[in-house]
Amino acid sequence: MLIQSICLKKLCAATHTTAAMAAAISLAHTPIFLSKPSLFISKNRVAAFAFSTFSAVSSDNLRTKKWRQPVMAASAVELGGVKISKEDVVRDDPTNNVPDTIFTKLGMQLHRRDQHPLGILKNAIYDYFDTNYSNKFEKFEDLCPIVPVKANFDDVLVPADHVSRSYNDTYYVDSQTVLRCHTSAHQAEILRSGHTHFLVTGDVYRRDSIDSTHYPVFHQMEGVRVFSPEDWESSGLDATTYTAQDLKKCLEGLARHLFGAVEMRWVDTYFPFTSPSFELEIFFQEKWLEVLGCGVMEREILKRSGKTENYAWAFGLGLERLAMVLFDIPDIRLFWSNDERFTSQFTKGQLGVKFKPFSKFPPCYKDMSFWINESFTENNLCEVVRGIAGDLVEEVQLIDNFTNKKGMTSHCYRIAYRSMERSLTDEEINDLQSKVREVVQDKLKVVLR
Repeated sequence: MLIQSICLKKLCAATHTTAAMAAAISLAHTPIFLSKPSLFISKNRVAAFAFSTFSAVSSDNLRTKKWRQPVMAASAVELGGVKISKEDVVRDDPTNNVPDTIFTKLGMQLHRRDQHPLGILKNAIYDYFDTNYSNKFEKFEDLCPIVPVKANFDDVLVPADHVSRSYNDTYYVDSQTVLRCHTSAHQAEILRSGHTHFLVTGDVYRRDSIDSTHYPVFHQMEGVRVFSPEDWESSGLDATTYTAQDLKKCLEGLARHLFGAVEMRWVDTYFPFTSPSFELEIFFQEKWLEVLGCGVMEREILKRSGKTENYAWAFGLGLERLAMVLFDIPDIRLFWSNDERFTSQFTKGQLGVKFKPFSKFPPCYKDMSFWINESFTENNLCEVVRGIAGDLVEEVQLIDNFTNKKGMTSHCYRIAYRSMERSLTDEEINDLQSKVREVVQDKLKVVLR
């Protein structure tokens, strides 16, 4: 089989895993969508819709060797029947940048919880495709998020110099293995396995800023439909036009299914894996909202998958983005809350129930100024703050920067601490801020002011 990712590489050596067990984990090469909605790279983030590509797994394996519902433990998760320890993901390796806080999210799969807003939204999208395409679309939602760099980037034609490949943007387990940035990471392998209509849903990972709409773990769905020459030859249209028209018809119907009779518009854009590429926007609650990215798949992706005569479309969307709008959820951190005052508000099959805030605790603001160096990045700062404060940090915002006569640049960041569930004490906030200052100075090599 193939798996150069940690799911096989390390565990097989350490536990003498049998060939059968190795096959069970081979799904580590599943698809990956970049961010935003998906692998479709948007102007301001690496992906507005994500394409997935996982490695050479047979069609039977895709159906039967699925990633079992992981069992969370203090230092391990279970993937494909094999236990993955924290040391397999958070490694003492110069190329590893996965923090403990990210490891704890592996295997939680919020999109598979039918009474969770993300699960409710996912199931509503499933209903649309099942109803309008006679259950033709196969669904993959339990694929391992640990994937090869090749699947995450190369197989979906992300350029070698693209910003999304940097250690500043992506979580690397080692130089050849990442936590998928998008569900498109599984696209190529699913195509190679012979599937022509499919939806891929999963948790994706991205180093990012801290505010109410950004979180280092979020969820995406990507859809792909492949056409054969007989599909378009009788239409009087060329293959690209036929594919693009079918794509737009499909996604306009999906938007109406989720949002009702809304005004829509198509915006031309760029993604490395589709051409032409589009974004769908709807006019909702008095403003234009970007719903998803999509396009006609680049022929090179299809040719590499053995489909030399075919055309295809693909789309990607971010579940959190749409769920925040449909359910009126004001802060992305709430999706991870186990507070019954949040979880009890949602019911399986009820899309768009409006969230009722159960409390609003006051924020506590702390400012921090320092002289930066050439290697400083805001994403690295946010990783440090998250690693110490976790979900108690609401926002990290640059409020001032200047360069002195000696050419030294100073940044001042305002950190907002706020719990979604309780009031924070002055003592714990001061303790957190003290630790943040200490670690920022030590790890980022900045000079505090």
